[in-house]
Amino acid sequence: MTTELNIAFVGGGNMAAALIAGLAGKLTLGGNIHVIDPHAPALEKLQAQFGVTTAIAAGDALRTVDVIVLAVKPQSMREVAAQLLPFLDGERAPLILSIAAGIRAADLSRWLGDYRAIVRCMPNTPALIGMGITGMVASSGVSEEQKKTADAILRAVGQTVWLDDEAKIDPVTAVSGSGPAYVFYFIEAMQQAAAELGLTPEQGTQLAIATFTGAAQLAANSSEPVSLLRERVTSKGGTTYAALTSMEESGVKAAIVKGIKAAAQRGREMGEELGK
Repeated sequence: MTTELNIAFVGGGNMAAALIAGLAGKLTLGGNIHVIDPHAPALEKLQAQFGVTTAIAAGDALRTVDVIVLAVKPQSMREVAAQLLPFLDGERAPLILSIAAGIRAADLSRWLGDYRAIVRCMPNTPALIGMGITGMVASSGVSEEQKKTADAILRAVGQTVWLDDEAKIDPVTAVSGSGPAYVFYFIEAMQQAAAELGLTPEQGTQLAIATFTGAAQLAANSSEPVSLLRERVTSKGGTTYAALTSMEESGVKAAIVKGIKAAAQRGREMGEELGK
């Protein structure tokens, strides 16, 4: 079921492409999606795949959209906001969705001439296969209808979690935004261990990825806490017990927690640096 929702994307990279793939022909028609990116090959690919309209720079098409998704690097956001500013002076007040890490809504609002209809979002890369999760927080100028629209857009590529305080976006960034890298890191470690124990690279990869996929799905489908699921695999004196005891002695869990906190701290620092 499609609607007449008109959406503009500023930035045509991987995350924008994932969102467009989830939206086109479902939440809205491909022809109702407008993509702005200076990289012509990216625009050509999106136009061929989804029938979107494209431009290499901001233009009058922005005056008729309901939503503008800012899918650019954090370091580019101030410049992008300056380019958008002339097109936000009409009677229509499009919803702004920002998916850039570290850019605070207050700073984006200031760069956009005190614009208030902003939802700050933090998706993650599994959105590329429709299995992402996005933390979201709405600014004071966002209507309930716009909030529902924002939720529908991000649900096109996975789950959504709404926050009541923008300060919680940095923890979300640290846990789920950066989180896929932690999973890949652990898979790499499992692959290395498999190779050192005599398995082929193909066998190690298959075993590690299938184990992560299966365990994550088991946790998702279970009503029980993951701690209990872990305990059920861990017989005292057994192989799993030996592995987890060794990891605890090496401080693996503490190191993971410390790393995630470092990511959250870096998110706060980016907000301060980029918002100056």
